[in-house]
Amino acid sequence: VQLVESGGGLVQAGDSLRLSCAASGRTFSRSVMGWFRQAPGKERELIAAINWDETEIWKHASLRGRLTISRANDKNTVYLHLATVKPEDTAVYYCAATSGSALEFFPSKYAYWGQGTQVTVSS
Repeated sequence: VQLVESGGGLVQAGDSLRLSCAASGRTFSRSVMGWFRQAPGKERELIAAINWDETEIWKHASLRGRLTISRANDKNTVYLHLATVKPEDTAVYYCAATSGSALEFFPSKYAYWGQGTQVTVSS
């Protein structure tokens, strides 16, 4: 599976952010997908994960009210929507895919990664 993120850039505080992750490879529709982010000087952390048919979704507790993760298997794409962005949302955002069917929470459990997209929130 190859992954390419898009939709990052400079965002004004209070606006919404929508990221897309386009996947190639015949196993995408069965893969668990995750969105991670890594802020400067911090570790990469999982912020959302979704299983293949959207029946299992996990969101980081601190973002639960502002974050939506979804996927379109017919388009081989997974989406991240973050509302009311804040300067502390500034980070490189990565999408990742596992090779299994269970939600995973640690970066080491994800076999495939995109190159990342920088999101900078200005106040």
